[in-house]
Amino acid sequence: MMTAALSPSAPPSPVTATALRTHSALRLSLNPLLDRSGTVDGAWWPRTRDAAAELPALISAVDQRLGRAVLRVGLYRDAWDHIPRRIPARGRQVRVGWFRSSDPHLITLSIAGTAPITLLVVAPDTANGPATAALTHAAAGTIGVRPGDILRPAVPDEGTPGQEGSASWENEGGRLTDRAPAAT
Repeated sequence: MMTAALSPSAPPSPVTATALRTHSALRLSLNPLLDRSGTVDGAWWPRTRDAAAELPALISAVDQRLGRAVLRVGLYRDAWDHIPRRIPARGRQVRVGWFRSSDPHLITLSIAGTAPITLLVVAPDTANGPATAALTHAAAGTIGVRPGDILRPAVPDEGTPGQEGSASWENEGGRLTDRAPAAT
């Protein structure tokens, strides 16, 4: 598995926690195969919910990484602020469409000469650890995995109590159980 952190002016490089914390680097991971067999083809962790400010760098990075032009962006309307109708890109205008019927955690990029790619959007206010894990997981292959499951932290092991006595699904009986020991 190779995950790439991309910036508009730098070639792809392996993702590291340091690269993800760097403010100049675009926080993006793509499945190197882009075989479109998974739920998503990668993930993007924007710094804000301002589509007009965030989309130009994403478009430029994907253009560079794939060697093809992004022609259109589709996103969930209520998840973003300041959504423009078009984004200026190298030699063209990229159309932006917004929808209320799509998954709010996804963004779709239509690419010239190939099938569209779907990226998981990690919320800007997500902590570094969970965001890095989501970026890595989304680029590793996501067959049969829902976008929301990639974004959630791992569930504790069967024998491990949940945090602060949280309830969990009991494997055999199919009911919620309180993992915290009963007070005596």
